[in-house]
Formats: sequence, C-alpha cells, structure tokens
Amino acid sequence: MTPEIDFSFLALFARATLTVQLVMILLIGMSFWSWSIIIQKWITFRRARSEADAFDAAFWSGEPLDDLFDQIGPAPDGAAQKVFASGMTEWRRSHRETGDLIPGAQQRIDRSMDVAIAKASERLQNGLSFLATTGATAPFIGLFGTVWGIKHSFEQIAIQQNTNLAVVAPGIAEALLATGLGLLAAIPAVVAYNKLSADADRIVGGYEAFADEFATLLSRQLDA
Repeated sequence: MTPEIDFSFLALFARATLTVQLVMILLIGMSFWSWSIIIQKWITFRRARSEADAFDAAFWSGEPLDDLFDQIGPAPDGAAQKVFASGMTEWRRSHRETGDLIPGAQQRIDRSMDVAIAKASERLQNGLSFLATTGATAPFIGLFGTVWGIKHSFEQIAIQQNTNLAVVAPGIAEALLATGLGLLAAIPAVVAYNKLSADADRIVGGYEAFADEFATLLSRQLDA
C-alpha cells in the first residue's frame, strides 16, 4: 500500500529545497508588509478626508480668517489646515509694521502653500512604491521558485531512475506553491496600489483646489 503523502502547506514547505523555502519566506514577508501598508494607508486616507471635510466646513462658515488661524495655530495637525496655516503665516509676514504689504506677497503665499501641499502629497504617497514593487516582482520571484523546484524534481528522477508520478508529484506541488504565493502577494498589492494612488491624487487635488480658492480670496484683499 502506497503511504499517504501530506500536501499541507507546512508539509510542502518543509520538503522544499532551501532555495524554494527562502523564496516562500520572502513572498510571505512581502505579502504581510503589503497588507500592513494597505491597512495603514486606508486609516490615513480616511482620517485625511475627515480632517479636510471638517476644515472646509469651518473655512466656509463665514468666520474671519484671522480668527480661524488663531484657533488652529501656525502648526496644526491636519494637512488641509497646514496648507491654510502656511498661507496665513506668509500673509502676516508680508505686512510691514506700518500695515503696508511687502511686494511679491502673492507669489510667496502661493509658494508657501505649494510646499505644504508637496509635503502632504509625499506623506500620502509614502509606502505606495513598495506595493508597486511587490505587484511587479512577486510573480517573477514565485516563478523563480517554481522553476527551481521543478529542476530539483527532475534531478530526483535522474537519481532514482524512476519516472513514476508519485516520485515527482510532491516536488512539483512544492514548486507550484511558490507561484501561488507570488500571485497571493502580487494581486492585492496591484489592486491596492491603483486604488490608493487614485485616492491620494484626489485628496491632493482637494488641497490644491482649496489653495487656489484661498489664494483668490487673498488676491482680492491685495488688489483692494
């Protein structure tokens, strides 16, 4: 009677060659790290949208801008508030003690808000490159493990001089597991990267739209 072969994940991992085991460990690590980034970014983006909505409501509530700036301070936590604070800070710095404006105030205010938006965009995009890298490389890393495992199976055929399927089936199963792990790591990473990148662009677009509206309000005061 042919002994039963264990095809569980742990059994396949234990029987695999060292190279294939290292490939599997690498892919599992990439998968876990990708999911940690996905969860962290989902929380971050949700908080950013909530903060932007709350600040947008406060900004358009009719409250004087100077009073709103005094409430949030020059170094707030929210990205939308930071864009506003950077513009207001430069606005106040552009006034002389006599009350006159220093020439070039509009350009300096715009640059200050652009820097704040760039920093916010960098924070939102941070980590997404790893998802892109995982999505692009994980299938090929898994394929490398599969090729290596199948090579080992054929070597066992030559050593044992036995072409029975039972001889090579476990090795092939171990090899194919590497490809499966590669796809398991790559597919969520690609989907999440596309979704999170689009979300980040929309959030940054909201900051840019607010900066344009705020700059328009300030330019009216400058022209007046």
